[in-house]
Amino acid sequence: MKTLGFLVNPISGMGGSVGLKGTDGLYEKALELGAEKVSKNRAEVFFESLGKVKDVKFLVPSSEMGEDLIKNKELEYEVVYTVKGLTSREDTLKTIEEFKKRKVELIIFCGGDGTARDICEAIGTEIPVIGMPAGVKMFSSVFAINPKAASDLLKAFLEGNSKYKDSDVLDIDEESYRADKFIMKLYGYLKTPYVPNLIQDAKAVFEGQDEEMAKEGIAVFASEFMSDGSLYLVGAGSTTAKIAEVMGLKKTMLGVDLIKDEKLIASDVNEKAILEYIQNEKSVKIIVSPIGAQGFVFGRGNQQISSQVLRKVGKENIIIIATPQKLDNTPFLLVDTGDDELDTELSGKTLVVCAYRMAQRKDIRKD
Repeated sequence: MKTLGFLVNPISGMGGSVGLKGTDGLYEKALELGAEKVSKNRAEVFFESLGKVKDVKFLVPSSEMGEDLIKNKELEYEVVYTVKGLTSREDTLKTIEEFKKRKVELIIFCGGDGTARDICEAIGTEIPVIGMPAGVKMFSSVFAINPKAASDLLKAFLEGNSKYKDSDVLDIDEESYRADKFIMKLYGYLKTPYVPNLIQDAKAVFEGQDEEMAKEGIAVFASEFMSDGSLYLVGAGSTTAKIAEVMGLKKTMLGVDLIKDEKLIASDVNEKAILEYIQNEKSVKIIVSPIGAQGFVFGRGNQQISSQVLRKVGKENIIIIATPQKLDNTPFLLVDTGDDELDTELSGKTLVVCAYRMAQRKDIRKD
C-alpha cells in the first residue's frame, strides 16, 4: 500500500477575484471585499476526477486543510495533524513534518506559490510533490495545469508511468506586487512527477530589442481598433501596458484596467467592479496576453476576469496579444477558469495578434 500526504491551503486564491493579487496577510480584507474560498472547489474537482484508487492511504491534516474534503470520499485516510483556529503557514510546516515522520511517498497540495515555498522550505527535493493550482500567483513549475491534470498525474505516479524532474519554486513579494512592481525570485526546487502537458512551465520573462519592437507594433495596432467606442478590459502584463503607453495613459502593470475612447476609465479593478462597469455598456471587449512560457490566458494572475465576466462579455469579444518570441516559446495556450464548461467553450483554434496588423493561429486547451 502506498502512503500519500494531502493538504489544502484553505485561503489560497481568495485574493484573485477581488483584485488583491494574493491573500498573504489579507484574509480579513479579502472577506470584506466578498472573496470566496476557491481551494475547496479545486480539491473537489481533483477527487471527482481521481475516483476510487486501490492500495492507497492518504495522510491529511484536520478540518478544511484536508479531512473535510476527503472524509466523504471512498478513500482510506488518516488525520495526522490537528489544526486549531485560522490556518497558517505553521500548520503547513507542521503537517509536512508529520508526513516526513510517516515516510509518505508523495505529497499532493492545493494552493499557490506561497504554499509551494513553505513545502520547499520543509522538504526540498526529498519527497516528490504534485501541486494542485488554487492560488492567485502560480508562477512555479510545480503545478499541474489544472485539478484534473493533478489527478491524472497522481494516477500516472501510482501506475509507475511518470518520470521526475526538479521544478522551480518561484514567488514574488506580494507587497511589491500590489504596488505594481514585479519582483520574482527563485526560492528552490521541488521534485515533481512529470508527464508532458500535465505540468505547467515556470513563468518566463522575454526581453530584447525585437521583443520591444513587436510590443510597439501590437500596441499601435490596438490603439487603432480600440477607437470603436467599446469598453476594453485590459489585463496584466508588459505587452498590454505598452498599449496604454502608446495612448498616453498610465496602466497598472499587474492589474486589470478599463479603457474607452482612449481614456482610462478605472484602474486595478476587481471582479465586482468589472461587472458593475459592463452592465450598461453596449460593447465590451477583453484584451489579454498569455503568461510567458506557461501559456495561461485565463486562470493565472487575472482572476478578476472571472468566469462570470467572461460569459457576459462573450468568447467572440476576447482579443489575445503576444509577441512572436513569446508564442515561439509557448506551444499552446491554456485556460483554467474553474468553470469546466466555459473552459471547453474557450478551447480550440484562435488568432493571436503578434505584430502590427498580423496574427498567428494558436490552440487554446483546457487540459
